[in-house]
Parts: sequence; C-alpha cells; structure tokens
Amino acid sequence: MNHQMPQAAPKAGRWLLMSALAAAMLLAACGDKKDKPASQTAAKVNKDEITVHQINFVLQQQRNLRPEQAEAASRQILERLVDQQLAVQKAEELKLDRDQRVLQQIDAARREILARAYVERVGDAAPKPTPEEIKKYYGEKPALFAERRIYNIQEIAIEAKPEQQPELRERLSASKNINEFLEFLKAKDYRFNGNQAVRSAEQLPLNSLEAFSKMKDGQAGIVPAPNGVQVIVLAGSRSQPVSEEQARPAIEQYLLNERKRKLVEDDLKSLRAAGKIELVGKFAEAASGATAGAATKAPAPSASDAEASSISKGLGLKK
Repeated sequence: MNHQMPQAAPKAGRWLLMSALAAAMLLAACGDKKDKPASQTAAKVNKDEITVHQINFVLQQQRNLRPEQAEAASRQILERLVDQQLAVQKAEELKLDRDQRVLQQIDAARREILARAYVERVGDAAPKPTPEEIKKYYGEKPALFAERRIYNIQEIAIEAKPEQQPELRERLSASKNINEFLEFLKAKDYRFNGNQAVRSAEQLPLNSLEAFSKMKDGQAGIVPAPNGVQVIVLAGSRSQPVSEEQARPAIEQYLLNERKRKLVEDDLKSLRAAGKIELVGKFAEAASGATAGAATKAPAPSASDAEASSISKGLGLKK
C-alpha cells in the first residue's frame, strides 16, 4: 500500500555544475598566456597521472558537503583514486580489459550514461509550472493538502477462495467491531495475518486516497488480494493539513517532473516510429504471442499511483 514517491534527485543540477566547471577551466586556459598555468596533476601512479579534474568530478558527487570539509574530502578522494588506478593498471596487465564480461559491463555502463544524458537533455526543455498551475493543483487535491490526514491503518490479509469472499464481506459488514470479525475468522479456520501501519495521505495510492478521506475512525473496507482478500481498518486518524505555501515546492517539482517525463516519452515514441525495429528469433515469437494475448494482459499501474509516489517524499513533512 505504501507507494512512496520517488524524490526528484538533483541530477540536472549536478550536470549543470559539471558543465560550469568545465567552462571555467576552458576560460582559464584561454586567459593570459604569459601566466604559467598551474599543474593539474594531483598524483603520479607509475606511468599514469591522476588530475585535479578527476578529484573535482568525484567531489561534486558528494552531497551535503560543507566548504570547510572540501580539502579533507579531496585528500580522501585522491587516496581512493590512487588505489583505483593501481587496480586498473593491474587489471590491464592481466588483460582483464579484454575479458568478454568486462567488455559487456563497460558497454552497458556507456549505454546507461548516454541514455541518461539524452533523457536529461530532452527534459531540460520542459517549462516550469506557473503559480496559477500550482494553485490549481493544490485546490484539486484537498485530501493531499488542505484536508490532509495521518491514518492509523490495520491490514488483515485473509487467504480465501473466490466463492468464500461474499461470506467474508457479509460477515465484516455485520460485525460490531474488528475483534468480532477476527473471532469469526478463527472459528472458521481462515488463515490470516495482520499488520499495522501509520500512513500520511501522500503515502497512499491516490486512487484509494479519496475513499480513505471519506472514512471515519473505526470503519473498515475489504478489497481483493492475490490470494484472497485484504481487510483495511481505519483504527484512527488525525488532521494535519498542508498549506499551499508548504506544498508549493513539492507540487512545482512534481509538475515539472511530469512534464519532463512526458517530453521524453513523446520523443521516444517518435524515435520508435521513425526507426526500424525488428525482433528476431524467439523474441519475435514472444512478441506475436503477447499481441495475441493483449486482451488478457494485466493492467499497468495507474497514473495516480505514480503521482502519489512523486509527491510523497517531496513534501518532507513529519507525521
């Protein structure tokens, strides 16, 4: 049930920082040629050099690094790079750089880096949401913001056959409290297990949040599960609204991420349409079978679930 949203990582910021650093270095190189340039070599490891650029690149990946920690961190990074370079040299001496598995890993890493760079480049064209768009989104999601609640939820997973589910629904509806329902399950030898959790509104799937927001403390509901049913009891809740000012950064980031995602998705669709893609052998056969069975294919996760998981960490609020 906990569909926490990916928090938007500051990847674009890091790429911009690296680009700015590279630009600064180029400008410095084009400066007064009379000045003797400072050496960019930080260490020599046998026949190879480790440069300040390499140290700075790793340094930029360190999050929450305070300025006064940079010098000590640089020395630690240099030591790790020395060890790494020694390992690389030994690997080359053993001709591991020609090993098929190593080559595959290098190729996979290269593909991943290039694909990520493409995604970031396309996403950079996404416009930031306007204050009006942020305000509109805030108003459309009262259960997430203005009427936000913290839910104390009890979950009971019950193993049951399809023909047993109507009885369970009827019994749950007729029970005065959850303990009475649990006694019924024990008497009928149902196998079940329980779990209790505290969930904030943004940690629930949005397609379920509206129903939760209408539930009163003590109410229970029952939903299908892979091996039977799941009973969800709202043991208690408390109000913890989020103002528009508090929610604005998370909403802005979510809307921007959605626009970036849509741009990349559309661009990939156009690339697929323009490209020539042909599946071969067993993959072609599998694709044909998948097309034939498309009608019975399980539905993909709803957009609302993805939406919920994108806002969750962005709010950054305590329960």
